[in-house]
Amino acid sequence: MARGKLDAFASNVVERHAVGPRDVRFDVKYCGVCHTDVHFVKDDMNLGLSYPLTPGHELAGVVVAVGDDVTKLRPGDNVSVGCVVDSCFGCRACADLEEQYCSNGMVGTYGSITKYGRHGPNGAQTHGGYSDAFVVNERFAFKLPRGVDLAKAAPLLCAGITTYDPLVKLGCGLPASGRPEPKKRVGIVGLGGLGGVGVKIAKSFGCDVVAFSSTAAKRDDAFAIGASDFVLNTDAERMKALAKEATFRGLDVILDTLPAPHDLQPYVDLLSPDGALVVIGLTGDAASTIVPSSLVFSRKVLRGSLIGGTRATKEMLEHCVTREIFPDVEVIDASGISDAVKKLDAKNDKIRRYVIDCSTIPKSATSPG
Repeated sequence: MARGKLDAFASNVVERHAVGPRDVRFDVKYCGVCHTDVHFVKDDMNLGLSYPLTPGHELAGVVVAVGDDVTKLRPGDNVSVGCVVDSCFGCRACADLEEQYCSNGMVGTYGSITKYGRHGPNGAQTHGGYSDAFVVNERFAFKLPRGVDLAKAAPLLCAGITTYDPLVKLGCGLPASGRPEPKKRVGIVGLGGLGGVGVKIAKSFGCDVVAFSSTAAKRDDAFAIGASDFVLNTDAERMKALAKEATFRGLDVILDTLPAPHDLQPYVDLLSPDGALVVIGLTGDAASTIVPSSLVFSRKVLRGSLIGGTRATKEMLEHCVTREIFPDVEVIDASGISDAVKKLDAKNDKIRRYVIDCSTIPKSATSPG
């Protein structure tokens, strides 16, 4: 559990609610460490969180019990859970299986307040996957095939879906009609755990992928995971040269994964006419200025995207697992959580995701529930 500081992780008891008729209980085997965890541990987004807090929204494990009305899973199945554990089920977004945009407010896997009666008592703060056990409504539990590497699969539940969903929504993905789409040029800004899997997914869609990073040492790794070009975004002259070419050979879509405040305008300038810059990295309350005419005269779009709903998550898992598209991961023990989070806060120096081996969490850290 975190106590409001990056170096203050300690084991504690988390009370998981009893298994209800539609609930699934599972042993958490692995949980990814996302940069959002850093923001929440520090509370630098001013969300008014209560501590101690258990982060973690990239869970993978094995089912140990199910409620009487559960139909999708049974004990022994591999299972995964992402960033959402409940929603109202009654609004248009929920009907469209876009629960992350629930009109009445989705309940996040950690740091949210329960309110729909399906994730423990209402009014309690949720605790996430840095834990050895978890209970969730089956709607938000996703079956994984036997034999899949759970350590590699876990980060797909945030990093994977967060990059997959906007690419599909903007026509970069595999079309439902089966008809080939024109090849898209996609930019991925930031090559941490999120950007790295974003490059792989965009490449799997047949896109021409340009990777942007402030770390020159990531160049070779970017090409190794599928990028066709690498741009050091601190190289002002290279960025200006690319902007001059944008009208003729700009990027159709740019996914901005950066988790720290930065200027968005240089990336708007790299878009082709009708291109879209999609902000998917959380940067706190920092503001960024965009020149309106840079959008107007080329019909460019600035938009955001938040993870993906249950339908998209199922599709993403099928796409990635079938094609063996996984993030590069570094598995750590529970004793290494504080160090990993501090490294992420400073800068992610490699294209990989830290993943916690939850078997190393002291067994007293989660109550039987």
